[in-house]
Amino acid sequence: MAGLTLERIAVGALKDIHLDVAPGEIVCLSGPSGSGKSRLLRAVSDLEPHGGTARLGGVEQGAVAGHRWRRSVMMVPAESAWWFDSVGEHLHKPMPEALEALGFSDETASWSVSRLSSGEKQRLALVRTLSREPRALLLDEPTANLDETTTRRLEDWLLPLIRKRRLPVLWVAHGGEQIRRLAGRHFRIEGARLVEEPVRT
Repeated sequence: MAGLTLERIAVGALKDIHLDVAPGEIVCLSGPSGSGKSRLLRAVSDLEPHGGTARLGGVEQGAVAGHRWRRSVMMVPAESAWWFDSVGEHLHKPMPEALEALGFSDETASWSVSRLSSGEKQRLALVRTLSREPRALLLDEPTANLDETTTRRLEDWLLPLIRKRRLPVLWVAHGGEQIRRLAGRHFRIEGARLVEEPVRT
């Protein structure tokens, strides 16, 4: 698998962002509300105009059509969109093991999206994304609506998958404990730049 490289990314207040994320590495991002965490992920996924570029292995973001780039470098926003009536219609392929690991039943694929809670949508948005076999993940506070037990359950499912598929991951997180559990490296947004913080103290 390929690593993810950010080269001179500029979006909003952020300027000249350089970052290399190795295959299978989780890099956590944190910072105050409004500092640009989500906008940075949107720039990397080519969902927002920006300066600079991103690379996945030897492929440059601007060298392929946006929809093709986003199939490889997939972003899971904090509030996911749903466009079909049922959960199963959103899955690229059946994901029974993932559903079970996250506490869902076999019938979940037939559930109406309208019955889902915010926490269920967050978990199922991750299942939906992984069903499409991306080559890199951009996660915007994917456990924000989950309690501690459910958060740990999601991490226990997702981290081995990241390692197995060797996915480079940018993960926006606020909680210090979660960052210590997940991150290979941690960067905090301060003004226009990323400042590396110690992961474990």
